[in-house]
Amino acid sequence: MAVSVNTVYQTVLYILNKEQRGYVPPDEFNSIAAQVQLEIFNSYFPDGNQVNRQNQNNTQNDTEYFNVFDNLSYKVTPFIKEITFDFITPNPLIQPPLPLTYVDNIGFVYSSINPVSLSINPQVYILGEVSCTYNGNPTYTSVAQRTSKKEYTRIKNSKLTKPTKQFPIYYNYGGYTVSNQGKNSYVVIPSPLPDLVTASAIMVPTDPIWGFTGGAGGQYINSFQSSINFMLDVSEQTNLVIGILKYLGVVINDPTIIQVAEQEAQQTSINEKS
Repeated sequence: MAVSVNTVYQTVLYILNKEQRGYVPPDEFNSIAAQVQLEIFNSYFPDGNQVNRQNQNNTQNDTEYFNVFDNLSYKVTPFIKEITFDFITPNPLIQPPLPLTYVDNIGFVYSSINPVSLSINPQVYILGEVSCTYNGNPTYTSVAQRTSKKEYTRIKNSKLTKPTKQFPIYYNYGGYTVSNQGKNSYVVIPSPLPDLVTASAIMVPTDPIWGFTGGAGGQYINSFQSSINFMLDVSEQTNLVIGILKYLGVVINDPTIIQVAEQEAQQTSINEKS
């Protein structure tokens, strides 16, 4: 269950008012909220790596609801997607040549003069297992081995280790930015060239947005249609509130203030919907 952006915003406003710290407009809140969500999201991976070492040493709690590693894995699950790559025609004006690019309801299009890229939203954070499909008789679907650019060239040119349809290889450029567009695409170069490339990937969370319309008195009224909730698990709601308040320079020593504020925000949300 995702965290309501309206609940978090109303909670922050309640605490700011209680602490007499002024007011945060929606645009400022949205920018800070996106940063805090990304910080919490980024923390899952070093935390998971550290906890996994406890698993290897058999010192991890293994009960159903108190296994920290499983809980972190659960929080990451909504960001795991199966993605499909789309073929593009390399433009000799662009270095290096890019035969494949990630596509998810977007594309990477070349014109005769300048490349035009549609931004990826959300973007790839970590690329997982890459699979290459080769049509024919028989048809092969093989997991490709990731290599560095240097290893890719050496393996591809070797008679003994040359990649095959059963054992393909690839290297990737990660986020590739089109200089005159300021937009990103995720690129992989497989060998031998397949008919289809798919992969599992962890995607960057979409930025939250507290959307609004203007009231008769100039006040901000929440618009659920134009709002985007946080993508984090509901268990992160308190961390989101505290993180945003830290950026606003507010230090909360009493956790009951946040509990009361969340109750007030939930009631406000209910009243707006009724």
